[in-house]
This record gives sequence, structure tokens and C-alpha cells, in this order.
Amino acid sequence: MTTAVLREMRWWDIEPVLELEKDLFPEDAWSRGMFWSDLAHARGPHATRRYVVAETPGEDKRIVGYGGLASAGDVADVQTIAVAREHWGTGLGALILTELLRAATAFECTQVMLECRVDNVRAQKLYERFGFEAIGFRRGYYQPGNVDALVMRLNDPSTSVSVQGTEING
Repeated sequence: MTTAVLREMRWWDIEPVLELEKDLFPEDAWSRGMFWSDLAHARGPHATRRYVVAETPGEDKRIVGYGGLASAGDVADVQTIAVAREHWGTGLGALILTELLRAATAFECTQVMLECRVDNVRAQKLYERFGFEAIGFRRGYYQPGNVDALVMRLNDPSTSVSVQGTEING
């Protein structure tokens, strides 16, 4: 079980998040500007985004995961989820996804969409556990590697969150 604590992502988290991003997704890492842009829409009464980081507890706090969701109308999109390799298999990915689905429910979204690399079977299994279903492909979506994306959809994210029952600390 993970010992990381989730909290809202803030602008000062971008640099450590970028380090993790570049380690995990060297060919198609997000840019600093992409994170800045999404965080600009994650605060205030008209927020359309929810970004969280997973941080180790104690004095030596370190970001070991993050995730983001964007909403538009009644549809949300999981923009990104990442977990440091040393935390794979600890439930941290499920914790982050649970928080993003809670945000989708709070945004009153009835569907959640996402794209996942076709070669990322670990992530696909996580999403399937939450009730996501494959609905199509986006050819060459991940560049510059020209890797296809599997498009997945979850109907009624509130049901999936209540089934998972994962608690968030902090």
C-alpha cells in the first residue's frame, strides 16, 4: 500500500513533475507550458481542471506521482497520470485515478475519456478495473514515436468511485 499523500498541484510543483515526466515518458513528455496552461484553469469558481500530486510524507517530501483531469460540459478527460517506477504496484495509480474521478463527478460529468499508449498494458489494466472500456484507436497519437493510443471511456464516474472506495489522505 502506498504511503504517499495527495494534494492539489501548484505552480511550484511543475519542475519536479517535469523531472518525473521526462523519466517516465522520454519521447512524448509534456512541456512546462502544457502544465502551466492546465494549472491556470484549475483554480477559482470556474475551474475546469483538477491536478494533484502524490507526495511522500515527512521532512524529505518528494513528488512520486501526479494526475490531471479536464472537464468540458458533461465530459471529462484524464489528461495525464504518472507514478514513479519505485511506486508501481503500490496502489498509487488507483489513488490518483480515484481522485480524478471524484473531480469528474464534482464537475457533473457523466463520461470520462482518456487515451492510453497501446503498449502500456499496466495502465490499461488499471483503467479496466475502474470500468473504462476501449472504444477506439488514435493512430500515431504519441509523437515523435508514432505510437497509437487506445481510446477508453467510462460512463458514470460516480459509480466507479464508490466501487473503488479508495480514501485520500490530506
